[in-house]
Amino acid sequence: MNQYDSKCESMGCDKKDTCSGSCEAAAAENDFSVKAHEKNSIKKVIGVVSGKGGVGKSLVTSTLAVLTRRRGYSVGVLDADITGPSIPKMFGISNRALASKEGIIPERTHNDIKIMSINLLLDEEDAPVVWRGPLVSSVVKQFWTDVVWEDIDYLFIDMPPGTSDVVLTVFQSIPLDGIVVVTTPQDLVHMIVRKAYNMAKSMRVPVLGIIENMSYVKCPHCDEEIKVFGDSHIEEIAKGLDIEVLGRMPIDPALAEASDKGEIEKIDKEYLSSAVDYIEKNLKL
Repeated sequence: MNQYDSKCESMGCDKKDTCSGSCEAAAAENDFSVKAHEKNSIKKVIGVVSGKGGVGKSLVTSTLAVLTRRRGYSVGVLDADITGPSIPKMFGISNRALASKEGIIPERTHNDIKIMSINLLLDEEDAPVVWRGPLVSSVVKQFWTDVVWEDIDYLFIDMPPGTSDVVLTVFQSIPLDGIVVVTTPQDLVHMIVRKAYNMAKSMRVPVLGIIENMSYVKCPHCDEEIKVFGDSHIEEIAKGLDIEVLGRMPIDPALAEASDKGEIEKIDKEYLSSAVDYIEKNLKL
């Protein structure tokens, strides 16, 4: 469809008969980006997404944040899963976030990872967030514009599952340097992965790669890897999409226990060290 108009003409667009709205004028017209707080210096922003719920996206986000922090980087986690926030619980944070005249101050974990989540603003952590999409999206944008993150090397955004309003808001409003797609071995999930991948590509958001969670469980007696959900097809999925396999995480009771106790930072597992290697190499500060 030809979308050439006076703005295109004023920008010097010479595609009067074929303009599809992709010139600078159209891009400016459709720019929904918002500015971060003036005190913030956030170098790299990484979204962690999944096409569906229940694949361990928040666990992957937390693990990436912990491992990145251990390498000496300043790290933050923005919990964009407004209706199902779990990040504060995994880090053992129960305090309410404070506000100053400058903005909202994120909470800090034991190892100085900065955290912002809707649960830090509610009177009760188990209070339901029964809000319509536009209000939820507005809060996510406020976590970018009104939170005083200050200096952050890597900010991880824990997205809600699916391809809903909030994901669209983040993709349009926040300057993502890339996303990590979380999946599990089931074939159904792989179809959902492609949906998330295609959404990111359609919005020109770089896809860093895939992390497969629940890949296997190790027998505590013989150390054999048992594939609870069947054989993995992640390599062929990644090859078909021309992206990297960043890592695999097993079903590990120690991870589940640490998450439940709010002690995710105490875990000494290095399941996703290769993913952090990739992020360090490809998103250099």
